[in-house]
Amino acid sequence: MSAIGAAPFDDGFRAGLERLFVLRRDVRHFRPEPLPEGTLERLLGVARLAPSVGLSEPWRFVIVADPARRAAVRANFEACNQAALAGYGGERVALYARLKLEGIDVAPVQFAAFSDRATAQGAGLGRQTMPEMAEYSVVAAIHTIWLAARAEGIGLGWVSILDPAAVAAILDVPESWRLVGYFCLGRPEEEGTLPELQRLGWAARAASSQHVLKR
Repeated sequence: MSAIGAAPFDDGFRAGLERLFVLRRDVRHFRPEPLPEGTLERLLGVARLAPSVGLSEPWRFVIVADPARRAAVRANFEACNQAALAGYGGERVALYARLKLEGIDVAPVQFAAFSDRATAQGAGLGRQTMPEMAEYSVVAAIHTIWLAARAEGIGLGWVSILDPAAVAAILDVPESWRLVGYFCLGRPEEEGTLPELQRLGWAARAASSQHVLKR
């Protein structure tokens, strides 16, 4: 057994891990200072420790550094955000308009995550009946990055109000790649243990019992 495998996880470790889960927030307010050189590349390397269906590692990451491409993604967000706003009525309209739903303007690092369903790696194991397992594997990789970043005091924000086909075209990726998410990375303006949408009154966490069935 390796030294890592033999190491026990004590109460202090478990308490720290639970605190990491609590502090993992979806960050929308970033400080503008750049992250140390190579930070994103290192975190993307940690993503390889995530589980993937059939060991296919279908995640494909695109680091978005070009100002023109960033501006195009920003414009697409604005269009999608206005369309989303039109779908609400009553008090929700005003509340939605006050929400800051992206950190594209300030976050120093941006990247997109795609799944490649056409990958030959893993020989299709586990994907014949559930091809969407490729996307689920990418989500697991993203969550791995999220926790690793948070442990370093770095925040991650998931921008989902985008047209996936438009983003794929902006980033000029292969046709077989499917957008899973667009992300902002940087130091958060403030720390918190509650989701921002809960603090602002948009929604509240449900009781865990509401999400569990016994059969």
